[in-house]
Amino acid sequence: MESIRDIYRIGHGPSSSHTMGPKKAAEQFVKAQPNAARYQVTLYGSLAATGRGHLTDKAILRAMGQDKVDLIWKPEIFLPQHPNGMLLEALDPDGKVISKKTIFSVGGGKITDFITEDNQPMIYELTTMDQILNWTQETGRSFWEYVEQTEGMEIYDYLAEVWKVMTDSIHRGIEEEGILPGGLNLRRKAAAYYVKAREYRDSLQDKTLIFAYALAVAEENASGGLISTAPTCGSCGVMPATLLRLKENFDFSDKKIFRALATAGLIGNIVKTNASISGAQVGCQGEIGTACAMASGAAAQLLGGTPNQIEYAAEMGIEHHLGLTCDPVAGLVQVPCIERNAFAAERALNTATYALLSDGRHMISFDKIVKTMNQTGHDLPSIYKETSEGGMAILEV
Repeated sequence: MESIRDIYRIGHGPSSSHTMGPKKAAEQFVKAQPNAARYQVTLYGSLAATGRGHLTDKAILRAMGQDKVDLIWKPEIFLPQHPNGMLLEALDPDGKVISKKTIFSVGGGKITDFITEDNQPMIYELTTMDQILNWTQETGRSFWEYVEQTEGMEIYDYLAEVWKVMTDSIHRGIEEEGILPGGLNLRRKAAAYYVKAREYRDSLQDKTLIFAYALAVAEENASGGLISTAPTCGSCGVMPATLLRLKENFDFSDKKIFRALATAGLIGNIVKTNASISGAQVGCQGEIGTACAMASGAAAQLLGGTPNQIEYAAEMGIEHHLGLTCDPVAGLVQVPCIERNAFAAERALNTATYALLSDGRHMISFDKIVKTMNQTGHDLPSIYKETSEGGMAILEV
């Protein structure tokens, strides 16, 4: 498995696969072909179908130059390797193609051509939850210690940066008001929710503050703000909201938060390696489901859970999101995406609590539910996987 840095990518929203990935591909292509007279970018499949709503065009134009690139949209063509394909071409002054490269944005901001060796080293020898659980039992250590052993102490410097971006996005989000961009005229809710939540007391305040925090980050993402994927842009509000509420309630140190982020990153890494975190490939269950699993495991660890209880909490995070479709209205990362972040954050605390009441033993393992999620995603009709062809995406609003 790759570094958990690939689960936590810092960048601007609204989409890791449709904004971060294409922007990165465009930047790399321009760097490789700096003397081209013009560039031509063809977007295929899901990348084309919902690209405008995800600001794909704007990301590419910023990276390659407003006056030097022609965009071609082909939503009807799905390349066999992945739904999010793009062809980048460099042209000479006569319009002749002098270089071209096909790139796929596979989720979480990662890009690949499926041909050359991946430039991200595989640093984790153990790649399934069962293998890592066995390691914890043999060594007496926990998940975050496996991350520390594999990636070194310097991983905490990166996680500290991630945590700062996460908390900053919450603080910005609860201050901002007004309409989100994109044409739906959807008003931000986080600021109002935060004020109302602060007026409540005890358990009701706990319940509503986590809503406000998750909405804040998701709304920042929808407006193109700086966020950290966890594991994607569309699901970026779940982890920050869950961890900040726990930190506020229990006064956890930053060190404990960083360790929780490490464990959550490992959980997300297992899903990405053995299934997918791409909404275009497996639906929203791969995004929100994985985010909930990550937050559930992190919460269980912070609250004193054993490795088996952490695994159980993470398993429930995915199990209870199985079959979740990716069909956002107008192709925007707004409806129902923003609300899903809020409810998944609350569910993460519930699954962690439920797992802590048990001894950690349960019927369906994390690895089995990941395999099931992957198969469910492949069985979903394409109209429910970020193509704007069915479900909520075609509702008149």
